[in-house]
Amino acid sequence: MKALVINKPGELQVKDLPTPAIAADEVLVRMRAVGICHSDYELYTGKYIIPIDYPVIPGHEWSGEVVETGKAVSGLKPGDRVVGECVIESGEEVDHFGFSIDGAYSQLFKARPEWLHKLPEGVSFKAGALVEPFTCGYYAIEANGRTNASETVVVSGGGNIGLCASAAARGMGARVILVDPLPLRRAAAEKLGVDATIDPSAGDAVGKVLELTGGKGADLVIEASGHDASLAAVFDYVRIGGRITFVGISIGRKVPVELGKIQGKSLTIKGTIGSPGVWPAALRFLARTKLDLSPIQTHFFDLTKGIEAFEFGKNPKECIKVTLTNEA
Repeated sequence: MKALVINKPGELQVKDLPTPAIAADEVLVRMRAVGICHSDYELYTGKYIIPIDYPVIPGHEWSGEVVETGKAVSGLKPGDRVVGECVIESGEEVDHFGFSIDGAYSQLFKARPEWLHKLPEGVSFKAGALVEPFTCGYYAIEANGRTNASETVVVSGGGNIGLCASAAARGMGARVILVDPLPLRRAAAEKLGVDATIDPSAGDAVGKVLELTGGKGADLVIEASGHDASLAAVFDYVRIGGRITFVGISIGRKVPVELGKIQGKSLTIKGTIGSPGVWPAALRFLARTKLDLSPIQTHFFDLTKGIEAFEFGKNPKECIKVTLTNEA
């Protein structure tokens, strides 16, 4: 089989590797689609948030097909279409699929049944590769009071997670406003059905949010960019008594903000990472709402062209989500 491997920071290679041997309690999966995530680039540079041993096969936003099950596995059979969680707890040990253990940038890989979920009928393999980022956007809303058709949600940052959060909020019935400087991302948000988009680089994004909300501000703000200006601005996008969820990753930087606004506006602040406990609900949500997330996936490459795909995906002005596929 072929796999896209980070041999060491800065060195990416398509390799021929033996098919993994599965234990009695493991499952062999054929990758069908896997998204390239921003965190994969952090892994590539050697600056990920947890210690990593190289070489490693990345890939945690995936869908696939069960090829073989171990003798002790029940509830799954060859041919089942599956997706899988990426933060795996086993006793006191926590592994990160595609980081601390090998992931899905591979034609075949092994997994454990307890963190696999069957892909709903009607959700394609390509769409299935968006389930993991969708659960993150869904959880950013779910973990901070949820939302409904009576509310306005502002999403600051139109990357993969921000667009997934926008789609989730729209599916819950909320009025959604996306703030992002890149035309490609704003256009994708419009295709997803958001009610308005704002270009912060044009100036006075706060004024535009207030104008669109009748001077009140948003009920819920999702900070999904991790950029300094956005991290500060969300305190002005939100209404008195509103909520802010920080899901965009910002590591090692200090951003000057007026923390008195938390108390002065009586805000509820939540930080989220990953999507613990919401995968079954998010999959039911996708199946029921039939959300079309395809505008997020802008480019597809075969796994064997993974190095070219990885290079292409570095430019956010040209693409949003680059997805590797395995038709073999």
